[in-house]
Amino acid sequence: MPRAGRASVRAGRWVPSRGAEMEVTSVDLSWLLALGAGVGIAAACGLRAFLPLLFLGVAARVGLIHLRAGAEWLATDLALVALGVATVLEIAADKIPVVDHALDVVATVLRPAAAWLAAYAVLGNWPTPWGQITAILLASLTLGMHAVKSTLRIGSTATTLGHANPLLSGLEDALAFVLCWAVILPLLALLGIATGVWLLFRMRRRRIGASAAA
Repeated sequence: MPRAGRASVRAGRWVPSRGAEMEVTSVDLSWLLALGAGVGIAAACGLRAFLPLLFLGVAARVGLIHLRAGAEWLATDLALVALGVATVLEIAADKIPVVDHALDVVATVLRPAAAWLAAYAVLGNWPTPWGQITAILLASLTLGMHAVKSTLRIGSTATTLGHANPLLSGLEDALAFVLCWAVILPLLALLGIATGVWLLFRMRRRRIGASAAA
């Protein structure tokens, strides 16, 4: 008779006991929650490089989250001050036409790097090397968010001579801040991901249907 929490072998198959099944389910759920947090914080880095890192540092400092080993320095006094100053400068510079485009050029490298660090910091339950690999993948997805942001900003500059850029920048600030909360409310992040995938699937089906009808 296998003990609770252990597995037995039946007919050459590994059969987990009830306790083991609960443990595996718990681990899998924690991985999914961490992934939702990682996607949300990486998306936020596609809009702002330093705000998500500052959010992580403050959240860890007040005990709302636990950062992965090796990323705890984000919650130190020096890191919080430096990230706070960098966040203010980035947000302010993004409100100035022409300067915002120069900032986007620099951020093409800066934001994916920030996304990798942020995603790696929240993927604490993911073992090596899967945590690092997943963080790299999420950082690459950040480039997509950054590209959309840059394209919208260029279009705004062309159509409004840059007058609407500060308004767009403010909206991006708000969206980045909302996305940062995925590290504290990962279930909402997973729901948002599922909704986004569903909407994309529906849009694709409509386009295919419209093409077939034409």
